[in-house]
Amino acid sequence: MSRTSELTFAPEQDQPVRYMERTRSYYLGLGYENPYVWAHYIDVPFSTLKKPMAQSVLGLITTAVPYDSDKGPQGQGAPYNAAAKFYQPYQQAIEKKIDLRIAHVGIDRKNANMEDVNCWFPLEAAKRVVTAGGVKAISQNFYGLPTNRSQRHTLEIDAPRVLEMLLADGVDVAVLIPNCPICHQSQSLLARYLEAAGISTVVMAAAKDIVEYCGVPRLLFSDFPLGNAAAKPNDIVSQDFNFQLALRLLESAPAPRTTVQSPLIWSADPSWKLDYSNLDKLSSQEIVRLREEAEQVRITARELRVSSLGT
Repeated sequence: MSRTSELTFAPEQDQPVRYMERTRSYYLGLGYENPYVWAHYIDVPFSTLKKPMAQSVLGLITTAVPYDSDKGPQGQGAPYNAAAKFYQPYQQAIEKKIDLRIAHVGIDRKNANMEDVNCWFPLEAAKRVVTAGGVKAISQNFYGLPTNRSQRHTLEIDAPRVLEMLLADGVDVAVLIPNCPICHQSQSLLARYLEAAGISTVVMAAAKDIVEYCGVPRLLFSDFPLGNAAAKPNDIVSQDFNFQLALRLLESAPAPRTTVQSPLIWSADPSWKLDYSNLDKLSSQEIVRLREEAEQVRITARELRVSSLGT
């Protein structure tokens, strides 16, 4: 028996999903001829902590949206709901009742949990860290960043507005949690903007390639389905572990482009990684249907954007 045959390798698909490549092939397969150009930088701003974490005010930034029952299905199993999208940054008090949803973006609907908000918004884990003395306080508000395909709009309009909110609340450090592929890009662009303004950031992400391609100071990568980048569902241990790991990365990163991969495993079976936007798993009839759905989503999103921004 050769030495090679004695080795035990992981399955080939048990590696981070290449979302940029996957989505490019998917939309080309649906008939869209101009592939999306992803943000890409070489130089990355980097702001070290101005004070110890235990003396810092923490801000949470999400791409999820407050639930509005008038905007259609947004719970577990809901289809892509473009009517629930938002195009203006928002803030909401953390002491009020919070009901955030992720049906308005392109998450992994087959594998991600859409009910447990802790999977994409780690507020409860952050509160437990404050109670334990690891962080001075959570800012009085959390913040919502629109999922905007326009990188220019994110950098020139949305990012300055979010920064203004953070400064008004005395935020020292920020944890950014994206959901869909474009969310990952938008949050990466915001992280860069905040770092240049002196606020230290860490992105808790599931799309490693998109975030690293853009270039951020600190990335905590969890090999989880899109939409569940913060933790596993109904699992307090994973919630606390990942959030504390993100805070340690905030404190200890030696330089920009520092990536730490969470050791947590989503499933012993890695085949879930083959599901998202994979044309090889779709019939010709399904591709036609998805093309029609994608076009309707595009129209709805454009109309909502125009009504929100006037452009």
